Amino acid sequence: MPEGYQFLLPTEAQWEYAARGGNKSKGYTFSGSDIPDEVTWYSANSEGTSQETGWKIKNELGIYDMNGNVWEWCKDWFDGEYYDYSLSADPTGPLYGYHRALRGGSWRSIAQGCRVSCRYKCSPTERASNCGFRLALTKE
Repeated sequence: MPEGYQFLLPTEAQWEYAARGGNKSKGYTFSGSDIPDEVTWYSANSEGTSQETGWKIKNELGIYDMNGNVWEWCKDWFDGEYYDYSLSADPTGPLYGYHRALRGGSWRSIAQGCRVSCRYKCSPTERASNCGFRLALTKE
């Protein structure tokens, strides 16, 4: 890795920006399409388990598998009402909480549970076969 960079869990805002296609967004319901089978491993097509990544179509930023397969951990603590009072530009999440935010849905979810807008929560000490993470690369 080049000097001056580090890997981090993305904030919910960073995750959603990437999932929506960033400044190239076409406003899809799912990351890269309005048709879940094109971009999502979910309960109707996952065969009851997680799947190898990169087989669905990529989104506008060239990112694969932002929806379905596994819920993705975010850096933020979870607060169901946080976005009612947060900053509108690049919010960083609540300062504390009991649960961390998860995004994207999983192979166990119905299609609607894999929409870019869906949020979930989980205790940081819990583990499940339908939870994982995606790292963001940032310059220090």
